Amino acid sequence: MLEQIKTKEKKVGVIGLGYVGLPVALALAKKATVIGFDINEERVKLMQNNIDPSKELTTEDFEGCDITFTNQLEVLKQASFFIVAVPTPVYANNVPDLTAVKKASETVGKVLKKGDYVVFESTVYPGCTEDDCLPVIEEISGLKMGIDFKLGYSPERINPGDKQHTLHNVIKVVSGCDEESLEVIADVYSLVVEAGVHKATSIKVAEASKIIENTQRDMNIALMNELSQIFDRVGINTYEVLEAAGTKWNFLKFSPGLVGGHCIGVDPYYLTYKASDLGYTSKLINTARLINDSMGKYVAEKAIQHIIATTEKVKEAKVLVMGTTFKEDVSDIRNSKVANIINHIKSHFINVDIVDPHANSEELHEEYGYHLIDNIANDYDVVIVAVAHKDYYSLTQLYFENISKSTALIIDLKGIFRNKINSRAYWSL
Repeated sequence: MLEQIKTKEKKVGVIGLGYVGLPVALALAKKATVIGFDINEERVKLMQNNIDPSKELTTEDFEGCDITFTNQLEVLKQASFFIVAVPTPVYANNVPDLTAVKKASETVGKVLKKGDYVVFESTVYPGCTEDDCLPVIEEISGLKMGIDFKLGYSPERINPGDKQHTLHNVIKVVSGCDEESLEVIADVYSLVVEAGVHKATSIKVAEASKIIENTQRDMNIALMNELSQIFDRVGINTYEVLEAAGTKWNFLKFSPGLVGGHCIGVDPYYLTYKASDLGYTSKLINTARLINDSMGKYVAEKAIQHIIATTEKVKEAKVLVMGTTFKEDVSDIRNSKVANIINHIKSHFINVDIVDPHANSEELHEEYGYHLIDNIANDYDVVIVAVAHKDYYSLTQLYFENISKSTALIIDLKGIFRNKINSRAYWSL
């Protein structure tokens, strides 16, 4: 299979061209012939014009790539090595939503041939690839894994907005349904992953490795968020405490903040769901989720308390929220916990204006029901710097003076203006 891919006798098909699938497709397209498949026709058209809909990659990243973008199954049928990289979110009740990954399995089943390979990259709980996806593929294709085709799993490690840790220089975990498939899958990814691959002993082990990567981060951030609430009551700055503690060689450097997005804020629920399905109720993981999911309300309450204490007419108060994407320097608004801050403040009939240099106003309105504003006012009672976009780092104390009342509170969630604002009340996590 590897030699046939390298000589372009056989093609690679990547299903799902979001922030995970597109970088994989383009990287492989510099070494092989790739078919990039996505069900969203508008996204396909953008990529056909060398535009990344996720705004993570540049036009130059498309250059020199042997790739065809399509939403047609007939075109996808030409591939022999399929990589599935579709989203795996959760429902409102935090139960895994496998709709996309099951639909992708149906798509694979419709185009699969004898001798083909299928590798999933979507984040799932241990057992999902074999217990939930494989039966769909076998039923639709009429083929059997291990006899007619091979199955594998290689968890994605793409970090949106991170130009340092990329597909090329981060070790790739790979797994297969047998020794032969493991070697082939490892060889194919080794074409583009310069850091090398780690061969997991089974598909379930590879699935579990991805889940605990983000669960570990979630729990560490939850500890920082709880410490932040304690230190706020003590009357000391959390970041100053962390700087002091960080001088010890084995202190893990995490910081408090909102935990949203489609990794850290979602993946742990896949693990707790599987645990519950097996009769085990997670304690630490669920507690960490509870702490992190409550931080939006905690921040909003700080703003509301200040308004009540300094404003005679609460309903005439104004709050400016700066940044509404799920993390800094990206355009992705999915599962942004900034929305929790905004919604809680609005529930008290307080006016909220929102700005963000990266977010799309129409997408925000469709997802959360609010638009970005074009012009910032000069009389805000509270200004919340919710996302640490690089665009904000150059702002000065004078800037905040010009947009807020003298009695205003500046809430700086990531502490980027610490020790830089003294003409207004200042608070950070």
